[in-house]
Amino acid sequence: MISLLIALAANPVFAAEKAADKTEVVTGDRYKNLELFQKVLQFVEKNYVDPVKNDALIYGAIKGMLDTLDPHSNFLNAEVYRDMKIDTSGKFGGVGIEVAIKDDVLTVLAPMEDSPAWKAGIKPGDRIVKINGMSTRGFTLAEAVQAMRGKDGSSVVMTMYRKGWSAFKNFTLKRQTIKVKTVKSEDLGDGFGYVRLASFNENAAKDVKAAIDKMEKKSKLKGLVFDLRMNPGGLLDQAVDVASLFIDEGVVVSTIGRDPTQKEVRMAKKGNARKDLPLVVLVNSSTASAAEIVAAALQDHHRAMILGDATFGKGSVQTIIDLGQDMGLKLTIARYYTPNGASIQEKGVIPDIYLDEYDNKLLDKARIKRDSTRERDLRGHLINTQAANKDSFEVQEFKDGVKKGAVEHGMSDDDDSGDMMPIQFNPKEDYQTQQALRYLKSFEVFKKLKNE
Repeated sequence: MISLLIALAANPVFAAEKAADKTEVVTGDRYKNLELFQKVLQFVEKNYVDPVKNDALIYGAIKGMLDTLDPHSNFLNAEVYRDMKIDTSGKFGGVGIEVAIKDDVLTVLAPMEDSPAWKAGIKPGDRIVKINGMSTRGFTLAEAVQAMRGKDGSSVVMTMYRKGWSAFKNFTLKRQTIKVKTVKSEDLGDGFGYVRLASFNENAAKDVKAAIDKMEKKSKLKGLVFDLRMNPGGLLDQAVDVASLFIDEGVVVSTIGRDPTQKEVRMAKKGNARKDLPLVVLVNSSTASAAEIVAAALQDHHRAMILGDATFGKGSVQTIIDLGQDMGLKLTIARYYTPNGASIQEKGVIPDIYLDEYDNKLLDKARIKRDSTRERDLRGHLINTQAANKDSFEVQEFKDGVKKGAVEHGMSDDDDSGDMMPIQFNPKEDYQTQQALRYLKSFEVFKKLKNE
């Protein structure tokens, strides 16, 4: 008994000693690395062929450090940090493009609806080679955004490349104050409605609810097509509020950081949910972040049918840290998880029914040419730490089948006819919307059969 008590008492001391040894090793390595950094800094300052400012070297070093992390972690200098603060207000100056770094090249994820880039026909997957004649190679996302923004009415020349083009093309875009019209809606007839949400800014939930209420004033809705295609995401709080328009209990999303025991859960809010409204949600490869959270929550709660293509796969949480001197740090601190506990990182939200963009008995070459960029294509993206999901492979097999079918039907990636047309979402002519409407009407038929 005595020996047992001694052993128990000794173990914590031993553990503490081991922890102390580990801390000393880590601290020693840190000092060695800082000493190495100081040596390089001094050597460059004294011997580089041209004089160089100390702050330029330090900022460059910080930028390089964050480049070793995931693509959503960035150092924000004063100008970029100032722009970052207004991104979610729904109003800012620029050309209206969501971008990412793919294969070390600045790549378009999605043009914002009705923006100069949208109207010029810029599409997801386009590569931005130069901005005003300056190569974008080596740009961070923050630097790219800064280069594209400017005074309202000023012009920016963007040199672009698209798969299948034989040469680069220059786009001269006139910057304008981007006033994102968050919500568009339309009566599809026979008691069915359409609502498109373009982004999750600070008014997203309020505007979606207002659009539904407006249609309801004409006649009671039998069903709703909720369009989240090309939606790059936005505010997490708004994602919870939008989901709460259709579910009023249970988990919407949870986040887990480095410590797996520290889990933050966001629950649906009571009071606004239309639980009786049949719902179909449209998604595609440019549906990202907050839009994926909403789609996944509605899917997991069996509240909506998800139609379209696998989503972008951004399942990470970023926070903005004020560094003082008008500078900031955007850092990835956690991962998102769906109500069922699945991570959407890399994989995205898998639709219940795959639905191509057009009635494609001969398949759609525009879809194949687009070469959609997803989170898993970005350099340094976070790895999905959950067990590999077979759906990820099914998505690739599905796409390979589409591409093979295109080749068999003589469709070439080099055919760029009509490829500068802006993306159109006219719900009464859009194939996916009309298919979603057919599913809603079928629901009404089956409901009647069940009651009979």
